[in-house]
Amino acid sequence: MSETYRNLIGGKWVESATGTTFRNTNPADTSDVVGTFAASGPADIDEAAVAAKAGFEEWSRIPAPVRGDVLKRAGDLLTERKDELADGMTREMGKPLVETRGDVQEAIDTAYYAASEGRRLFSYAAPSELPQKMGVSIRRPAGIFGIITPWNFPIAVPSWKIFPALVCGDAVVWKPAEDTPWSAVKFVEILLEAGLPENVIQLVTGFGPEAGAPLTTHRWVTGISFTGSTAVGCKIAAACGEQAKLVSLEMGGKNAQLVLDDADIELALEGVLWGAFGTTGQRCTATSRLLLQTGIHDEFVDELVQRAEALVLGDGRKRGTDVGPLINEEARDKVAKYVRIGTDEGANLRTGGEIPADKRLAGGWFYRPTIFTGVEPAMRIAQEEIFGPLLSVLMVENLDHGIEVMNDVRYGLSSSIYTQDVNAAFQAIDRVDAGITYVNGPTIGAEAHYPFGGVKDTGNGHREGGWPVYDFFSDLKTVYVDYSGRLQRTQIDT
Repeated sequence: MSETYRNLIGGKWVESATGTTFRNTNPADTSDVVGTFAASGPADIDEAAVAAKAGFEEWSRIPAPVRGDVLKRAGDLLTERKDELADGMTREMGKPLVETRGDVQEAIDTAYYAASEGRRLFSYAAPSELPQKMGVSIRRPAGIFGIITPWNFPIAVPSWKIFPALVCGDAVVWKPAEDTPWSAVKFVEILLEAGLPENVIQLVTGFGPEAGAPLTTHRWVTGISFTGSTAVGCKIAAACGEQAKLVSLEMGGKNAQLVLDDADIELALEGVLWGAFGTTGQRCTATSRLLLQTGIHDEFVDELVQRAEALVLGDGRKRGTDVGPLINEEARDKVAKYVRIGTDEGANLRTGGEIPADKRLAGGWFYRPTIFTGVEPAMRIAQEEIFGPLLSVLMVENLDHGIEVMNDVRYGLSSSIYTQDVNAAFQAIDRVDAGITYVNGPTIGAEAHYPFGGVKDTGNGHREGGWPVYDFFSDLKTVYVDYSGRLQRTQIDT
């Protein structure tokens, strides 16, 4: 019998005011129920925001280095429970254990980085234009933040948002994805065990329209940090704009790997297999377009198809599994829809394009790794985010043509070029419209201490990871101290 989990509001685990629940199941075996969770509504969000307001009053007064110490302890606990958490995350969302261990490791790295920021949180000082006067800026806690996170990185992505918010002195109301609430519960339990005061974080599980939407408009919520689809992100931006709330959006991607004729072909093959089919293609940075220069195209595709067909599908907790299931039936149906679209558009289906026939996989949302060749830049499978194991291969004539095709999409998150020509590499770094460019590496693999985010329809200019995220979660106050003992008029007496 599966366990029942509740919301964390005001330091207590409580049932939802709606009185309703939902079941969370293993996408590799839908008969395996991970747990039953609260299907929350506006009343739960209101109660959580009120509790967070009290938590903010307490937490914001604690010195930042002390706040950082709590996150250091959280990192230690994540380290101790890495394997346990990874196993539960794989059961909950499907990707192989090697990936969920990496998911936890990213949260560990982010915890330690955020802990160290508790002794920095640098701001700026500059000389005054007047004598016997000084000016300095200081960081202050910004308020209460609504955190809305996706299911594909159920501990890593929340850590990018929640840890910086906490070290800045903010309080948090977190609405995790409905597909991964177990991971959220465990994450919060670790924070409380690490010594976070009980009112500082609130966990409210449920669905977007009933729980996420009220969070974006609540009067006590200072801002929203969201990772998810562009369509939902734009709605959140509109709601926040009407109330002048802060909003950070990390949204879609249609990332391309460009391979030039002079590239290390073996390295590029390994990169695209990992970039396209790691996490079953369910990453915002996944390689969904492969751009091959004409001289290597045919040979590269033949080898790529052979290797994709050798990938082993299965339960991510079993040894030897390369590719897990999609997260749910809707996600699998979406991939199947785009296979039909690609076929109708005239692209050549080289492999995949179907649910595996293996009866051992019948209980999960599996789909074979899929590769289309003969794809043209204007085709929908080359333009639209699919979020699954479907790779579109396009032929390009040279570097200039490749960069032109790379940039000809509405998104601009990640990009990759494989070449042994340093000049070509730097041309790509300079000219590709993306927040991230890898040279001789796949489009996935961001590190916790560097900025993460994109341009165009991928986001609204903010970055997660690294140092920029602390700008979003804190306010800057400018302080002037005049010790001249007389009235000095700025701009007039200079």
